[in-house]
Amino acid sequence: MSQYSIWILEYSYVTKYHKSGVLYGAHNQGYVKLPYCYALIKGNGHVAMVDVGYNDKDYGKHLGDKFGVENWRSPKAVLAGVGLTPEEVDTVFITHAHFDHFGNVEDFPKAKFYIQEREIAKWTWAMSLPDRLRWMMVAVDPGDIIRGVDLARQKRLICVDGSVENALPGIDLHVAYDSHTFASMWVNVRNDGKAQSSDAWVLAGDLVYVFENIEGPGGVVDVDTPMYVPVGLALGSQQNLLMATEAMMKQVGYEAQRVIPVHEERLKDRFPSRITKAGLRISEICLADGETSKVR
Repeated sequence: MSQYSIWILEYSYVTKYHKSGVLYGAHNQGYVKLPYCYALIKGNGHVAMVDVGYNDKDYGKHLGDKFGVENWRSPKAVLAGVGLTPEEVDTVFITHAHFDHFGNVEDFPKAKFYIQEREIAKWTWAMSLPDRLRWMMVAVDPGDIIRGVDLARQKRLICVDGSVENALPGIDLHVAYDSHTFASMWVNVRNDGKAQSSDAWVLAGDLVYVFENIEGPGGVVDVDTPMYVPVGLALGSQQNLLMATEAMMKQVGYEAQRVIPVHEERLKDRFPSRITKAGLRISEICLADGETSKVR
């Protein structure tokens, strides 16, 4: 029995993103298309999001322009593609506080937000540092951190410290400290509800960008022993990124296709997908029992 449906919803993209940003050491190897996406989880009486994208205004728009983002669409427009509205979302899991993941909190007025306590606290600290250290803030909108604090004021922010089992029934949260960011979180969906799930999916946030981070720079280097390659952008260490990848893979029984990188353009090659009228992709990872496909 499958409890949850999972879709990856593209809301914009970068046509030419340096490959070295997604794959450590891929210097002078050109560019890749980098979709900007969030995940939607629906089932068990809940509508949940993993991340919320960025707001295309003020400093969020400045960062979008800086990174060359194209074809931005609001959560209202994107969720309409699967027959939902932002007001129906009751839970949001924020994997990390980079602008393209944490910028649209105001668009989800009825949701409670989960974030690692260290993540939001350390970005507050980073904002206080001298400008000569501002590289740490290269992908952060300070306004997002302020909006996060306002969620706390509204009693809609849940700060967690480490792993959380059953944040929603069958959905667990895990943390990779000092990796892509101070406390990047990944989400494990145990779709059959069992502790040792044979139907588990990991939503990796930015701990994994593309298939090669798990399968190696040329696909699977060795059928029996693939080599992990960490993402290129890390505030923490590459070692911690590698160990996070190992933890995620262990969670899904080392079935690489069950670790979902939301920035991967080629999800459409592995999962049923369609392109909307706006030119954005919807990828259907799995369907709950009785759920209707949104891509067929």
